[in-house]
Amino acid sequence: MTYRILITGFLHPLALEIFEQAPDVQADYRPDLPHEDILSIIEDYHAIVSRSETRITRELIDRGARLKVIARAAVGVGNIDLEYATEKGLLVINTPGKNTNSAAELTLGLLLAAMRKVVPAHRRLENKGWERHEFTGRELMGKTIGIIGLGNVGHRVARFARAFDMEVLACDPYIADEVFDLHQAQKCELDQIVTQSDVITLHVPLTGETRNMINAGHFARMKDGVVVLNTARGGLIDENALLEALKSGKAAAAGIDTWAVEPPTDNPLTEHPNVVMTPHIGASTTEAQMRIAESIAEQTLRALRDEVVDYPVNMPRVKALTNPRVKYYAVLAEKLGCFAMQSLDFNPRRIEVQYRGELNSEEGMMVRRAFLKGFLKNTAEETITFVNAEAKAAERHIEISEVNHPEFADYHSAVRFLVSDHENSFSIGGVVFGENNYRLSQVNEFAFEVIPDGILLWVINKDRPGVIGDIGTILSQNNINISQFELSRNMPGGQAMSLLRVDTPVEDSVLEALRGIPNVVSVRRIVI
Repeated sequence: MTYRILITGFLHPLALEIFEQAPDVQADYRPDLPHEDILSIIEDYHAIVSRSETRITRELIDRGARLKVIARAAVGVGNIDLEYATEKGLLVINTPGKNTNSAAELTLGLLLAAMRKVVPAHRRLENKGWERHEFTGRELMGKTIGIIGLGNVGHRVARFARAFDMEVLACDPYIADEVFDLHQAQKCELDQIVTQSDVITLHVPLTGETRNMINAGHFARMKDGVVVLNTARGGLIDENALLEALKSGKAAAAGIDTWAVEPPTDNPLTEHPNVVMTPHIGASTTEAQMRIAESIAEQTLRALRDEVVDYPVNMPRVKALTNPRVKYYAVLAEKLGCFAMQSLDFNPRRIEVQYRGELNSEEGMMVRRAFLKGFLKNTAEETITFVNAEAKAAERHIEISEVNHPEFADYHSAVRFLVSDHENSFSIGGVVFGENNYRLSQVNEFAFEVIPDGILLWVINKDRPGVIGDIGTILSQNNINISQFELSRNMPGGQAMSLLRVDTPVEDSVLEALRGIPNVVSVRRIVI
């Protein structure tokens, strides 16, 4: 059989050479092919190799009657309808980690250019100027660099910074202490990064939690003359706040590779003389592109031949997911994992999965992975899937175990997850009543029957009269409607917990108002 592969994104010629040498493959290289043209021809292909320019939509998947493989020549898979591809039995593969070194080197390149005023000096010399005294810069030696996110790129930046004799601070609540020690980075909180660093660099994914994670309030607390770098994702830094910091001199310079809106055609940062900028080229090195090309070509061939691949993103052939009961519990477990991660005040080291009912070991594996998928999905630079969830948990030194606890719930079948470190613990449980009928049934010692979906408010308070009324008043004053309200308490006069599902987003100012209610102990916003 001859497999036909449609390539719609730029690839290094090495990939084409690998495909050409395969006797059972016909590869058509058509980078930047318009979407409508792809739709008109995709039915003839067994695999599509894309980059970010190609949207792999539900319609495209439906038209690809012969498709077996969707290959992404990069890390992110945001351009792919992953759930629908899985539902239709298509294997999705990508190339994680192939551009790590390139992105880290670009970070240091922007930093050196910013510290030594390379760009304005270059422009002056282009215009036949020679005012050397205007371009006195600063050394890296002895400076403190604060790294936000100590993942694949972040820890590489830490290693480079140490080679320049810099002091390295790092903030990453999802990384084990051993990783900080391995890369000679001092573990600290975000506020320490903000207040103590001469250089701040971000290496985290863009999520609801990390969007604008560096804002005007942070800039106000930074050292005068700080240098700020973003080679990770546009939107991590409030660009208006960065511009004001540059204008005031609070920030001496910025290095930017990724932008909130790309290309940044109307962005005033592009005109500021102290901004060193590049057009999202973190992976744009010959070496990285060769690694990506070799990986995606070899993986695509293996996938088409039904061989084992190294970087699967989904699990379309897992039989357990065809069992409706397991599918429902996998959906529930992912929601509980998402809730749990947003609820912790400690760095998890152990997760114990507790079952009630008749899930077998294979089915339990899928439920376990689904919880980890939800638990880790907003903490990693790459997509967390059923395939890599356990490996990513292991990288964070999180131990996973399973036990049967037939007494832990009043339901015929249920699941519970106990997350802990050496001193703290958090438990969350749930039950499935049928398709799309999931309930969060327990948070720590408090019992509920809450739909785990949308925007939730979690309020803990002393069990005193008037608290619930005050909560309702504040939400009403801010035009926030409650769609579900559940109250639980551990004992009369002890502590109570409320879970409220609301119809609209809850701003930070509303959370602060709720925290100011007498007898309220804590308030969290959970988004699932």
